[in-house]
Amino acid sequence: MDLVIRGAQVIDGSGGASYRADVGITEGRISSISRNERLTGTRVLDADGLALSPGFIDMHAHSDLALLRDPDHSAKAAQGVTLEVLGQDGLSYAPVDDRTLASVRTAITGWNGDGSDIDFDWRTVGEYLDRLDRGIAVNAAYLIPQGTVRMYAVGWDDRPTTPQQLDHMRQLVAEGMEQGAVGMSSGLTYTPGMYADDAELTELCRVVASYDGYYCPHHRSYGAGALQAYEEMVELTRSAGCALHLAHATMNFGVNKGKAPDLLALLDEALADGADISLDTYPYTPGCTTLVAMLPSWASEGGPEAILKRLKDDATAEKIRHHMEEIGADGCHGVPIEWDTIEVSGVSDPGLAGCVGKTIAASAAQRGEAPWTTARRLLINDRLGSTILQHVGHEENVRAIMRHRVHTGGSDGILQGYKPHPRAYGTFPHYLGHYARELGVLSLEETVAHLTSRPAARLRLTDRGLVREGYRADLALFDPATVAAGSTFEAPRTLPVGIPHVLIDGQFVIEDGKRTQVLAGRSVRRTPGRR
Repeated sequence: MDLVIRGAQVIDGSGGASYRADVGITEGRISSISRNERLTGTRVLDADGLALSPGFIDMHAHSDLALLRDPDHSAKAAQGVTLEVLGQDGLSYAPVDDRTLASVRTAITGWNGDGSDIDFDWRTVGEYLDRLDRGIAVNAAYLIPQGTVRMYAVGWDDRPTTPQQLDHMRQLVAEGMEQGAVGMSSGLTYTPGMYADDAELTELCRVVASYDGYYCPHHRSYGAGALQAYEEMVELTRSAGCALHLAHATMNFGVNKGKAPDLLALLDEALADGADISLDTYPYTPGCTTLVAMLPSWASEGGPEAILKRLKDDATAEKIRHHMEEIGADGCHGVPIEWDTIEVSGVSDPGLAGCVGKTIAASAAQRGEAPWTTARRLLINDRLGSTILQHVGHEENVRAIMRHRVHTGGSDGILQGYKPHPRAYGTFPHYLGHYARELGVLSLEETVAHLTSRPAARLRLTDRGLVREGYRADLALFDPATVAAGSTFEAPRTLPVGIPHVLIDGQFVIEDGKRTQVLAGRSVRRTPGRR
C-alpha cells in the first residue's frame, strides 16, 4: 500500500460508533481497513490520538473564482474540506455569453471580486469544469445558476418570459446538466433570478429532475413570510418531481425567533409524504451578503448601472429609503432594515476601508448623518461592491435546525473583503469543536455524518462520504480534544486548530498542519445521461 494510517479512531461517516483501525491507501483509494492486524505500506502515519473521517463536503460555497485565484486555498483545505459545491444563490459565471459575463462579474463583485485577475477562458458549464480540472486545491461540484441563465436568455428586466425565452433557458439548463452540473441554484431575493415566477421555475426544475439533479434555492424570504417561502419551494419541487436542497436554511429576524420547530414540522410532513428534501446551514447566527442585496427589487431592475443611476437621483433614492426603512423591502426579506445590525465586512475600493468593521448606524453617527445617507454614499462610491454581515439570527434556531436528520453543513463562505464572516474559515471545525464537543448538540459521530455521508448522498456520490474499502481516499485527520475554529469576528482569517492532516485522492493537501503544494482537486461531475 502507498500509505497506512495506523491506529486512528475511525469515524466513518455513517453515524455509527467509532472504532480503532489501520487504514491502507493504494492509488488514491482506501484499499484496506483492519481492526485487528497491522497493515504495512510504503509510508506509515502514526495516527494515535487522532480521529479519521471522510473529508468534509461544503454544500454551499462561494469559491467559484477563489479556487482559480488562490492555489493555496487554505481557507477550506485547512478545515478538512475536500469538496465544495459552487454556483450558489443563482449567480455564477457559467453558462454565459460575453454580455452576461460582464454583467454577472459586476453583480457579484462583493462575493468573488471583479475577476480582473482571472482569464475567463470559458463560457459553458463544461468549459468551466474543464478549467477546474487543470488542478485546484479541493474538489468542486457545480450548480447551474438560474439567475445567470435568466440574465442570459431574458436580461435584467422584471417581466414574464416568452415561450422562446423559456425554451432557451430549458436548453441552457439541459446543456449544463449534460456537461456535469449536479443541479440548479436560485437566488430568489437577488435580481434577476427573483423575477421568475413559480411556473417558470417549475419548468426548469423538470429539466433538472430529468437528469436526477437537485434544486437548491435561496428562497424568497428568510424574514417576514419565511415559512411560506419554504412551503413554496417544497410544493414547487414536488410538482416538478425534483429533489430539493434548501440553501442556508435559517429562520432569521425578530419575527422568526423560536420558530425553527415550525419549519422542521413543515419538512417532516413533506418527508413523511415521500418528498426528497435536504438542507444546509452554517453554525453561526449572523448572515453575510452584499449591501446592494438589501435594496428593493424594483430598484435593482436593469442591472448594476441602472441601480447606480437610481441611487444618484435624489427623488428615487428617497423612495428606496422609504421602502427599506419604513415598509420592509423584499431585498431585506420584507423586514424594515435595522442599520445597527448591518456591519460592513468588505469593500472593493481600498479607500473605503475605514467603513469595515463598523455598522452603518455607527458610521453614520460618526459623520453626524442619517444611516441611509451613509449607506447610499457607500453603495455609489464602492460601485455596489460592499459586503455586509447582518446580525439578525437566533441561536436556538441554529441549534434546532442542525439536529434535523436531513441537515448538512455549508459555510456560505464569502472569501472577499477585509473582514469576512468567520464561517468562511471556521464552519467545519466549529461544528466539531463548539457544537459537538463543547455543547453536545450532536455527538461527534452524528456531526461527522452531517458533514460527509449526507451531503455525498445528496450529490449522488457512490465513492465519497464514507471510510469504506474502495472509496476515494478523501480524508481528514483531526484531534477530537482540540479541534476548533481559529476564526472569529475580530480575526476572521485565522486558520483552525486540531486538523493536522487532510488528504484528497490519497495525497496530502494538509500535512502536519501546513498546506502542501499539491493540487489534487478536480471537478466532480454528475454522471451523464437522462434519468
